[in-house]
Amino acid sequence: MNTEFLIPIACFAMIYGIVYLLVRRKERLALIEKGIDATIFESSKNQPSSLKWGLLLVGIGAGILLGKVLAVYTTLSEEPAFFSMICLFGGIGLIVYHLIASKYEKSV
Repeated sequence: MNTEFLIPIACFAMIYGIVYLLVRRKERLALIEKGIDATIFESSKNQPSSLKWGLLLVGIGAGILLGKVLAVYTTLSEEPAFFSMICLFGGIGLIVYHLIASKYEKSV
């Protein structure tokens, strides 16, 4: 398997992460110097993140399953079948999470 393309992606991701952390640190220090509390960066949502990850992983699992079914019973090759079904069902899982979370916010 040809994985040389992962090296530049990892380098750019690492550079982005370092720059992001430095900028965030400068913003927090500026807030502290002005006397403002830095708790505005923390999210106050009490939504369960395990629900989001659970629905996403269930969607990905269903996508893998249906991708295999599409690859076996149709003329579609494996790569497009798996990729499209994983993206479709992963997205559906996140949409379902959004609907559940918005109902939860309204009730609280």
